[in-house]
This record gives sequence, C-alpha cells and structure tokens, in this order.
Amino acid sequence: QLQASGGGLVQAGGSLRLLCAASGRTFSSYLMGWFRQSPGKEREFVAGIGWSGGSTYYADSVKGRFTISRDNAKNTVSLQMISLKPEDTAVYYCAATIQLSGVVPITGAQYDYWGQGTLVTVSS
Repeated sequence: QLQASGGGLVQAGGSLRLLCAASGRTFSSYLMGWFRQSPGKEREFVAGIGWSGGSTYYADSVKGRFTISRDNAKNTVSLQMISLKPEDTAVYYCAATIQLSGVVPITGAQYDYWGQGTLVTVSS
C-alpha cells in the first residue's frame, strides 16, 4: 500500500516536497516512480528511482527542478520540487513495480501499485 502526501497550493517559483510512504517489508525490492495527471491530460512520468537510489530518471520537463530520493529504512520515497511552474499543477501519484532488470519504467502500465494521489497547485 502506498500513501502519498505533501501536496498543496504554492506560488510559482516556490517549492514543495512530496512524500510516499509504503507498507510492507520488501520496499527495497521495488522500483519507484512519480507520475502526474492534469485535467484533460494523460498521466505522465515525472521521475523514477532504482532499488538503492543510485539510479534516478526524470522527465525532461522537470530535470534540474525535481529530485527523487528514497529511504529504504523508512519505506519512503520523496519528490523535492523547486522552481515550480503553473504547468506543474497536477495530481501526483507514487507508484511501485518489481522489475528484475532493475530498469525503471517510464510508462504507468508497467507499475503494479499506486498511491491515491496528492494535488499540487501552482499559482501564477
């Protein structure tokens, strides 16, 4: 089970930190990702992270502004967002998958578990 939190209303240029807490004892076995979906748009990949946190991947639209990290001891994955833009407004979802290859997927269909989403609103 995944529980996302940390969303809210922020002005353009501001920052937010999203947190995804996972239950279970095998968190370190999962590759983790963050996705987002805006009204009228398809869900899109935002960031992903490998088992130990050594490998990270980002959508071009957030590179340099967002940072994904994980704490396997606490069963959490975070998404630090800075320099937020109005176009970052969306519901953000964390997701988990087991991929034996260790390659973090960027398509939502490859993820097995999803959190409930947390709304991020960036005002201009």
